[in-house]
Amino acid sequence: MNPQKPPIPVAIPLFIGITAISFSSIFVKWSDAPVSIQAMYRLLFTMLLMLPFSLRYIRDVRKFTGADVFKLVASGTMLALHFLLWMGSLQWTSVASSTIILALQPVFVMIGAYFFFKEKTSYSALLGMGIAFLGVFLLIGKGGMSGSQSHLTGDLMSLFGTMAVAVHMLLGQMLLRRIPSFIYSWFVFAFAALFLALYNGISGIPMTGYPLHEWGIFALLAIVPTVFGHLLFNWLMKYSSASTVSMSVLGEPVGASLLAFLLLHESMNGLQAAGGGLVLLGLILFLNVRSSRKSVKELEPK
Repeated sequence: MNPQKPPIPVAIPLFIGITAISFSSIFVKWSDAPVSIQAMYRLLFTMLLMLPFSLRYIRDVRKFTGADVFKLVASGTMLALHFLLWMGSLQWTSVASSTIILALQPVFVMIGAYFFFKEKTSYSALLGMGIAFLGVFLLIGKGGMSGSQSHLTGDLMSLFGTMAVAVHMLLGQMLLRRIPSFIYSWFVFAFAALFLALYNGISGIPMTGYPLHEWGIFALLAIVPTVFGHLLFNWLMKYSSASTVSMSVLGEPVGASLLAFLLLHESMNGLQAAGGGLVLLGLILFLNVRSSRKSVKELEPK
């Protein structure tokens, strides 16, 4: 089953989405609230924003099968784990290191897509990915990681969070062949928020009593990286493969590192700047090859 033809060029929403998700780590760094609280309200506020547009999809909800519900719960759980681990990693390591590791997401997605969808990748696309990952390693640089125990903890949290979001995206590709992207996103956000609420309750983390500026950050997390990031990427998976959408987030380390330099005064050396350029070059090559490969058939999971 081939992806549908998008109403606008894929590059436009991809650029908007990459820019939006680049702000996520900045907002997390600005907040003093526990990351599980930030993630929970981020999703709840997003659901409230989406709610007025959800009524038209009631008929689609009635068509859900038991397998659909199971996959929605699993996808939401993986998204919640991603937020817990990746947002938590920012307390231990730098924005650049955390988002660079997050950029490894396409590797996990591509492996999963090969086994579940028999999705093949050309040598030219692999070359683009190789260039991009060379840029990722250069972004780290000699001073990108301190080598301390705290940085190692943060880096491992980001790695496991990246694996979780890769599973979330693969489940999404399965579901979006049957379910409209909007209602898929709403239910995934709902199950992820429920998971986080249970986590907060069991952990004894207070869910109220935060100062006004924290609620403002929660709202920004919902509007910018979630609505214009995750929600947009979910919509894009209707028109492109999970591997292509996942590969696009390689642009996040570049945007997030620049924002961290400007807003958080985190340093970025010349080696990291050169790596950022390679990431963009590899990303452009990969997306160009993927969009031109019309002859490759993507099979339904068996």
